[in-house]
Amino acid sequence: MAEITTLALNGLAWGLIVALIALGLSVIFGLLDVINVAHGDFFMVGTVLAWVAVDATGSFAVALVLVPILGLLLGALTERIAIRPVLSTIVLTVVSTHGLGILMQEGVRATFGATPRRLVAPVGGTITLPGDVQYDVYRLVAAGAAALALLAFFAFQQRTRFGTWMRAVRHDRETATTLGIPVARVQLLTFSIGAGLALLGGVIAAPITTVDFRAGIEILPTCFMAVVVGGLGNLPGTAAAAVLLAVTEGVVSAFLDPSAARIVSLCLMCAVLFLRPHGLFAGARA
Repeated sequence: MAEITTLALNGLAWGLIVALIALGLSVIFGLLDVINVAHGDFFMVGTVLAWVAVDATGSFAVALVLVPILGLLLGALTERIAIRPVLSTIVLTVVSTHGLGILMQEGVRATFGATPRRLVAPVGGTITLPGDVQYDVYRLVAAGAAALALLAFFAFQQRTRFGTWMRAVRHDRETATTLGIPVARVQLLTFSIGAGLALLGGVIAAPITTVDFRAGIEILPTCFMAVVVGGLGNLPGTAAAAVLLAVTEGVVSAFLDPSAARIVSLCLMCAVLFLRPHGLFAGARA
């Protein structure tokens, strides 16, 4: 029982981090209709920059503040150079972001090498949970940080002028333009926010995963699955689906090896899509 509880908590913590990353992917797709296949590599860059920042300053707090800001700048640069010129052709955005992902992977490999690295958790030790379960403190901190970031994003989207603009542009771009909303600026900042969320997820995840130039390849399919299962364009649904996927995989891994657990969780999600083709939470685009 203790093992199942630990694995379920691991799934919950990881699911909240994946939700943060997948939310960035869903924001970009929902507003720009861009299938950003480089999104996993933005996450990877976040883990690498976190390792660099901690190695240079000795402070995880510096990485937690600095790296998402760099993510916003990287996202703005990407939107302006790689996305906007081809935004009218969906296929070209896939090609453009795929090429960008390869550039980021090879750039990190050439700069820091191909050897995976580990980042020491800023908070060590374990805590005793009900049922005499010993659990890693940092995983709880990471889950809490990811949950707070998710809540902050939804509050920003619902309670700020720019959040209103985002929702208006996603709902009806032409009407938003007629009403004087600066659509091009909204697109730029939205892509920046999506990239920033991915890099923030990378910082939070770095102490519980490996810092590796290939890290984005593994996480990208899970993010896409969360976006599809949650409902295309449904941001809360994306976050909920990411947590559901990770917790399911965590619980199943108590009985099967990790690879089989991944297969089972994906099969369950495929069954969900068979029954609800527009996603579990019937997204805005359904």
